Amino acid sequence: MGIIIDVFLPLALAFIMFALGLGLTGSDFLRVVKQPRDFFVGAFSQIILLPIIAFILVKIWPISPELAIGVMIIAAAPGGVTSNLLTSFAKGDVALSVSLTAIISLLCVITIPFVVLTSARLLADSSITQDISVIGMARDMFLIVTVPVILGMLFRRIASGVALSFESIAKKISTVLFVLVLLGAIAAERENIVSYFAQAGLITLVLNVVMMVVAYFVAQSLASGTEQKKCITIECGLQNGTLAIFVATSIFGGGMYVIPAATYSLIMFATSLIFVSLVRKTI
Repeated sequence: MGIIIDVFLPLALAFIMFALGLGLTGSDFLRVVKQPRDFFVGAFSQIILLPIIAFILVKIWPISPELAIGVMIIAAAPGGVTSNLLTSFAKGDVALSVSLTAIISLLCVITIPFVVLTSARLLADSSITQDISVIGMARDMFLIVTVPVILGMLFRRIASGVALSFESIAKKISTVLFVLVLLGAIAAERENIVSYFAQAGLITLVLNVVMMVVAYFVAQSLASGTEQKKCITIECGLQNGTLAIFVATSIFGGGMYVIPAATYSLIMFATSLIFVSLVRKTI
């Protein structure tokens, strides 16, 4: 199991982020300047509102500190790479979705250590976090998240033809890797899985649904149009489960800390697909 945590999980996450980088161009970052209102509504909803809602939930919900920290880890994670595809299915603003996923994924090197360690200190005994360095956590995430994204973008810039042909294959491989990571996380806790899922399943379902509803109405009030509203809702519902599992295992040693990421990762696709089917029919 140690090989999976120490070798396969970081490599899987690095490849997923490399695949994300393959699909990015400079225009995806310039869109923040050209379309600032929609971007900042989406970024505010995901970076600020999602962790706040998660923290309120774990404070009022009767769960252990380990599971509570696990909920905060998945809440702090950036959007999942499949959000772009589901935004397309929902007839939302795919370009905005790509920009939000890309930039929040790069910002998470700062936001995840801050959100997770701050909430951990507030939720649990300080002994849990006393050996964890914000700088060390940020450094590890930079190497495993930011560097692969940059390498993917450079590869696309240098060999665009090869990169474009490989991108679709890379995304399929990323999906397989995500499933393997998720199954591995569940298998690692197979002896306690029913108990853990019973404790974490409902709170992650509530977090996912509440956040999508909040994001929908925030976007309805502040975003520029219907396509942007769909995009922001999906971005706030789909989190990078692989990254959350990586943080939970590499920083906190796995165990109960991983379970909320696993339950949320299973739930988010079901709720997002329901949302997509609803908006395709009604909006």
